[in-house]
Amino acid sequence: MENKLKIQIWSDIMCPFCYIGKRRLENAITLFGHQDTIEIEWKSFQLDPYFVASKDDNLVDHLAEKYQKDKDWAIEMLENMTQNAANSGLEFHFEKAIMANSFNAHRLLHLAKQHHLGSELKELLFKAYLTDGKDINDIETLKQLGIQVGLNNYEIDQVLNSNSYSREVAEDIQMAQKIGIQGVPFFVFDNKYAVSGAQHVETFVKTLEKVWEEGNFQSKITILNSENTDACGIDGCN
Repeated sequence: MENKLKIQIWSDIMCPFCYIGKRRLENAITLFGHQDTIEIEWKSFQLDPYFVASKDDNLVDHLAEKYQKDKDWAIEMLENMTQNAANSGLEFHFEKAIMANSFNAHRLLHLAKQHHLGSELKELLFKAYLTDGKDINDIETLKQLGIQVGLNNYEIDQVLNSNSYSREVAEDIQMAQKIGIQGVPFFVFDNKYAVSGAQHVETFVKTLEKVWEEGNFQSKITILNSENTDACGIDGCN
């Protein structure tokens, strides 16, 4: 059996359940007992790749309009999401959230992956959008976050001022379509088992233990949970 147990995670920064899922997986890895053997690879996914933000965008109004509901429904949904996050030790401040297209952030994440800093940058991007109310499509914001995790300022500029890693982002999304991913977060363990959605910590622990016991192999992916809950898809979060 190889020393590394690889977990590939498709997610979007604009997806609140993806941040919750990240934290739940991290808690599961802590309980798992083989933390040093885990290798995590972040994969790009965009819930709304054609979204263009404007200064007048408001998350409550956007959700109400998108799902043809009233504002009270949107507010309640965000309050429930905030409580869900708090249960995992996260603070969500949707009242400060700046809606944005996540494409450039995903490109910067691919640069971070080259330097084994993908998880560190992913954490800061989630926090920037969902907690701190920062614009994750703003070039200066992305530069600051990249420098904070240890990326080279020159390399960051090279990426953000070009089309670098656009192909890699597109390839991740195409792979998601090939696998049949319809919502994120989506976790693939050792290229065999998959867990869809921000499942409970216990589900992640059981999956890690199962993969560890069976060892390293290549096979068709089998989704272990039957319901795609606590996930965000192109039609919304549920």
